[in-house]
Amino acid sequence: MHIADTDLHMLGANGIVGAGIPIATGAALASKVRGTKEVTLCFFGDGANNTCRYHEGLNMGSAMRLPIIYIIENNLWMVSTRTEDVMNITDLSCRAAAYGIPGVSVDGNDVLEICEKVGEAVERARNGEGPTLVECRTYRWRGHMEGDPQFYKPQEEIDEWMKKDPIPRYEKYLLENGVYTEEMMNELKQKMLEEVEAAVKFAEESPSPSPEEVLEDVFA
Repeated sequence: MHIADTDLHMLGANGIVGAGIPIATGAALASKVRGTKEVTLCFFGDGANNTCRYHEGLNMGSAMRLPIIYIIENNLWMVSTRTEDVMNITDLSCRAAAYGIPGVSVDGNDVLEICEKVGEAVERARNGEGPTLVECRTYRWRGHMEGDPQFYKPQEEIDEWMKKDPIPRYEKYLLENGVYTEEMMNELKQKMLEEVEAAVKFAEESPSPSPEEVLEDVFA
């Protein structure tokens, strides 16, 4: 939850729902002040849409025409609460109208559609036209956290969404369009497996941090 890597321009997440929105908005403000062509991508879930941080962040981003894309990962469930039970709207992107910015809803399991729509939003932001709100409709297969059996979800709903897995969909596209061959795809999968296994091995064999390190990188 608290992963960050400033070398990759990744400011990280935190445990407060929607708190990344004002942080990302601040990063976009910094880019505008510096006069760079940087664009901030801010990811958050459907649950964050009902927080004050969401409304304050989007209002500031819109009012100041900041170079930022607000991306909602709408997986239909806020922990164990179904989104439709606490919002009187179907398209979460329609809230963009309140801030005078474009809003678009896309298939969150379609890699190509996401790239197209977010790419258009990035160009708008780089041209000084301000933010865009993009809703990616997807699904959370597993529980909200490890140990959550998600008994509140109907199994048929889970099964239906698992058929829409974006990875095999995109794999099929790459194969059918001659971007990859079966052999190249298998080599890539093997390489990815080895990379994950090496990372797990490194973590398991690494020493635990010393007590003296507990306050490192803590700023507040």
